Amino acid sequence: MKTFQKLCVPGLLAMVAVCTSAQQQSTELKHEAAPVTSAASGSEMYKNYCASCHGKGGKGDGPAAAALKAAPPDLTTLAKRNDGKYPAQKVTSILQGKEKLVAHGDQEMPVWGPVFSSVSGRSEGIVDLRISNLNKFLESLQAK
Repeated sequence: MKTFQKLCVPGLLAMVAVCTSAQQQSTELKHEAAPVTSAASGSEMYKNYCASCHGKGGKGDGPAAAALKAAPPDLTTLAKRNDGKYPAQKVTSILQGKEKLVAHGDQEMPVWGPVFSSVSGRSEGIVDLRISNLNKFLESLQAK
């Protein structure tokens, strides 16, 4: 049986690990301060902020996925699920926390807008650059 624990470190939150033991399977989500990444690298941001849940390839199979109430979606099918067009504006709204996702329940996915603002020195322009570059990276993951 899986047990869920949430450990909260004051400050910004980012899910970073899932641990399992050999004898007793337990899943633990650790919330820690989000690392500062380059605003210019969508790939680096994805790796540090998204891959723990969504997986390295965006398929929803990250190491923390098993500890979530709802499985993270396969981000490689966003365009397919939106009539073949990548939904950049919708993704932006989700990252900013403007659009609620039923699957996230009590907002398990961090709202990245405030996190990006904090790691960007509160610069709105850098936050926009981060979201734009993360969007470009997610668009590059779309199944062909």
